[in-house]
Amino acid sequence: MPNDSEAVQFRSTITCPHCGHAATETMSAVSCAIVYDCEGCGGRIVPKPGSCCVFCSYGDVVCPPKQEGRSC
Repeated sequence: MPNDSEAVQFRSTITCPHCGHAATETMSAVSCAIVYDCEGCGGRIVPKPGSCCVFCSYGDVVCPPKQEGRSC
């Protein structure tokens, strides 16, 4: 769980595993994104096996529930 100096981040740069296109997106505070459509190639991105969401799999910042030490 983040302390006062570690505020939860809601922006993450997600990188497409198909084409490498990167886009900074706003994450939901209460739910995980299980599907993301790449703006670069149009491919559909889903989480890696064992991962809760596309941000935890392909983002530079994990989802807010994980940042807070909660499950998704």
